[in-house]
Amino acid sequence: MYAAVVRSFDSGPKYEFFDTPEPSANHEVLIDVLASGLHPRVRSQADGSHYTSTDELPLIPGIDGVGRLPDGRLVYFVATDSVLGAFADKAVIDLRCSVPLPAHADPVLIAAAMNPAMSSWVTLRRRVQVQPGFKVLIMGATGNSGQMAVQIAKLLGASQVIAAGRDQERLHSLTAIGADVTVCLAGDPEAVARRLGETAAEVDIVIDYLWGKPAGLAMLPILTRRSDRSRLLTWIQIGSVAGADAVIPSAALRSANFQIIGSGQGSVTPAGYMAEFPALINAISDGKLTTNPVVFPLSSVEDVWNAPADSQQRIVFVPSV
Repeated sequence: MYAAVVRSFDSGPKYEFFDTPEPSANHEVLIDVLASGLHPRVRSQADGSHYTSTDELPLIPGIDGVGRLPDGRLVYFVATDSVLGAFADKAVIDLRCSVPLPAHADPVLIAAAMNPAMSSWVTLRRRVQVQPGFKVLIMGATGNSGQMAVQIAKLLGASQVIAAGRDQERLHSLTAIGADVTVCLAGDPEAVARRLGETAAEVDIVIDYLWGKPAGLAMLPILTRRSDRSRLLTWIQIGSVAGADAVIPSAALRSANFQIIGSGQGSVTPAGYMAEFPALINAISDGKLTTNPVVFPLSSVEDVWNAPADSQQRIVFVPSV
């Protein structure tokens, strides 16, 4: 088969011929891969920087996708092998980590949307108990996952979605998909933190794709402006685009009913993720969640990998003809 193969963590994958994997355990099956998304998580897999990396080479990146089973059925799958992933003509999957697709599902759209949507969907369904009419601040809302989080929060009953990001033009576009208020994060960090405090003091949840300095600076301005500091504010750390570490003011943890939690692999069980997939797939297939997929043949992986990324688009690789 042909695959995108990483042979060094210092360079991206190359399109080459590779031995076809074979099922070796119960519940495993060889499928034809129809579409697989190039997510930030895939890039960190391919350069060995993700916390789940085993440093084993060579590897085929790709953590999820849509495939065709031997009997012709289409499924969304999550790759369970950290070395032999989805960027290939074929892949071995564990059927227990796959979900049948409805007949009207678009494989490209599912491959593009599931990963960026999964983080906020699972967070709001599994990591925190949301109440009807909850209010949420999304830090990093102009990225692909952030844009999905805006839509998902509204879909799951948020009465107010505050979208925060650096790109003013992209922020403005988020009002069309559910953002009630936008906050620009560009400019002096202290001034930005004050703006967040003025705007987001009454939120119940912060979904944070940024972390780093923006998170540390924003906590106290938000907490100290709350009308009732005894009302719980849950800050959920998902991404770390602005830095892997954040300085947490000790007063933030003492001066209000405030908790910081994370959401990702390990904080939610595999079974928990799988239980959420059917409803999320239906929401995407029914047009309740939208994204902007850009399709490339897998043979172009080297050129695409090195091209400037657009956070509003999600690249999806399909088999080369």
